[in-house]
Amino acid sequence: MSLLARLAPHLPYVRRYARALTGDQTTGDHYVRVALEALAAGERVLDPGLTPRVALYHVFHAIWCSSGAQLEGPTDEDLATDDTTRRLMRIAPRSRQAFLLTALEGFTPSEAAQILGADFSEVEQLIAEAQTEIDAELATDVLIIEDEPVIAADIEALVKELGHSVVDIAATRTEAIDAVARKTPGLVLADIQLADGSSGIDAVKDILARFDVPVIFITAFPERLLTGERPEPTFLITKPFQPETVKAAIGQALFFHPRKASKQAA
Repeated sequence: MSLLARLAPHLPYVRRYARALTGDQTTGDHYVRVALEALAAGERVLDPGLTPRVALYHVFHAIWCSSGAQLEGPTDEDLATDDTTRRLMRIAPRSRQAFLLTALEGFTPSEAAQILGADFSEVEQLIAEAQTEIDAELATDVLIIEDEPVIAADIEALVKELGHSVVDIAATRTEAIDAVARKTPGLVLADIQLADGSSGIDAVKDILARFDVPVIFITAFPERLLTGERPEPTFLITKPFQPETVKAAIGQALFFHPRKASKQAA
C-alpha cells in the first residue's frame, strides 16, 4: 500500500488538529503539507512501531518542533469571533497539545505521549492543567436530570468540585422542563430512564427545542441512544461511571460547544 493510501484516511483529522493547535487553517495546513512533503522525500519516516495515525501525528509534531514554530498564536484582538479558538489560545502551549490530542482527536494519554515524545505522567499532568484552566473559565449553571438520589448526589458533588453551580436536580421529564423554565442552564447532565417512567431523551429534546446548551447523557442504557436512527450524542457516559470521565466530559462539552456557555438569568 502506498504512503498516500495509508495516510489518506487520517489527513482530514490531522488538518483539524493543526488548525486547532495554531488557531488558523492556513497556517495549520502549511505544517501538514510540510510534514507530508518530508515523508514523500524520505526526510522523515513513519515509525513502524506506531499505528499509522499515531505515526503521522508524531511526524507532524517533529516538523513543528524543528521549525521553531511558536504556539502562542494570535491575540484575542486578531482572532475572529470563534470562542473555541480564543479559549484554546489561552491554554498554555504544551497543555494545549495534550488536551487537543486527547479531547479533540480521541487519542489515549499513552498515544499522546508517543506523539509528543513525552512521558505518560507528563501528559497526564498537562491534561490536568488544561482541564483546570478550562473549568475556571467556563464555570456555568448545571441541570442534573437523574432519578436515583445517591447517583444525583455524586454527580452534584463532581459538578461543584469543578466550580460549577447546580441549578436543580430533576427526577422526571416534567421536573426538568419546570427547572429550565425557572432558570436556563449552561449544561445539562441527563439520565435516560426517569422516576415516573418518562424519558430523559424526551426531556432533553424539549430543552434543546428552546435553548442551545451542551448535553451529556449519563446512563446505564447507552444502547437506547446508539441506534443509528437519529444523530447520536457526542457525550455519552455509561454507568457505573468513573468520576474523572465525567469531569473530562464536562470540560470538553463546555469547551467545544459552538456558543460560549455562561450563567444566564431565568
